[in-house]
Amino acid sequence: MNNKKITSLINRLVNLDVGNYRLLTNALFVGVVTGFLSSLFRLILIRLATLRTTFHIGFIDQELQDWAWPILFTFVGIWFSIFLVKKYAPETAGSGIQEIEGALDGLRPVRWRKVIPVKFIASIFSLCSGLLLGREGPTVQIGANVGKMAEDIFNQPAEEDNPLISAGAASGLASAFNAPFAGIIFVIEEMNGHFKFNFYSLAALMIGAGSADMVVRLLVGSGPILKTTIFTFEDLSGIWLFVLLGIVLSVVGIMFNKLLIGSLDLFKKLKVSYVTIALCLAFIITAVGLYSEDMIGAGYSTISHVYNSSFTLKFLLALFIVRFILSVLSYGSGVPGGIFTPLITLGVILGMLFGGVAQHFFPDLVPDPAIFGVAGMAGIFASTIRAPLTGLALSVEMTANYELILPLIFTAVTASVCTTMLGNAPIYSILLKRILNKGEITH
Repeated sequence: MNNKKITSLINRLVNLDVGNYRLLTNALFVGVVTGFLSSLFRLILIRLATLRTTFHIGFIDQELQDWAWPILFTFVGIWFSIFLVKKYAPETAGSGIQEIEGALDGLRPVRWRKVIPVKFIASIFSLCSGLLLGREGPTVQIGANVGKMAEDIFNQPAEEDNPLISAGAASGLASAFNAPFAGIIFVIEEMNGHFKFNFYSLAALMIGAGSADMVVRLLVGSGPILKTTIFTFEDLSGIWLFVLLGIVLSVVGIMFNKLLIGSLDLFKKLKVSYVTIALCLAFIITAVGLYSEDMIGAGYSTISHVYNSSFTLKFLLALFIVRFILSVLSYGSGVPGGIFTPLITLGVILGMLFGGVAQHFFPDLVPDPAIFGVAGMAGIFASTIRAPLTGLALSVEMTANYELILPLIFTAVTASVCTTMLGNAPIYSILLKRILNKGEITH
């Protein structure tokens, strides 16, 4: 009997479609390659961030010659980034996630031979310049293009490029934040209308995201990206405050999306060279950075400082306003870079600001305002990208605050429902429509 069972199992395995095995093997290849490229990307950015910080030692009123190096450093980063994008691969401008959604629908080409090197190099220059952009957009687009590369190299059937591109996108997000679960959820939630669901395509997502995260942990390091306090949440009497925070974040999400599109329109209408754009942005970023390093850059160090420093509510408000404006200007300039990290940073700042005010009026309900900082990450993601599950998964994985899932759910679902009722469309849907319009080939 046992021999018959073994023979039956072997026959079932042999009779399975070989294409499914090949898909899963290729997904592993996509994850490993994406993880390696993301690790290299992150390590280079860490080195350059250290170099850039040395240029900003001083104060806003320092000598004129001391301004020269930071302005030059920032200018070269922005100018060269825009140059590479406009010259060689216009589809690498911005985050690139909308390009992937278009590619999954067969509406946008995937030119991986140009996109991978241009996105990699141009993003390094744009992110090290001090612009308020994140690494997740570049890694997602690079990962998706690695998926297309795998299809071409291994002669994967054309109908199976969708799960490979999707697996690459999941791998890119997973490797950017050490968040494999968020990478999987992101493709399922944000790209649900573009991703072809079946058992093996879902397995490919999991293999890609998991292997990419494993490579990053081996080469860069493991553990949560953000080092914060691990909170508990047992008292439900203050749960309504998280609902109120979600309402506030829904309004902020609408403002962010509208201003982001307005920024893209503004830069498109400007009749000036990208050299002039780079020079103006370099001066703004340098001046703001000399005043406070927390007001520029992607926001990882800013988040740590907000959590660990006793900033006044007045400074948190100023920090939020400045970073809000600079985030939309940075993306509108046309350089490659993601909006996840700047958004998450804004969510943390606003959450801490909200928590500080709530603690003043309801001290018994708010033991630590930082709890609202974590909730703000999930809420602002839900209100702008309309992906509450991804925002929830990212917030938990990035901070290891698994016991805050309940209040994060209340914040995220409130933010996403309210922003939807107010007519705020998902930002990537808006951006995809822009590039599909006649004459729109960038951003």
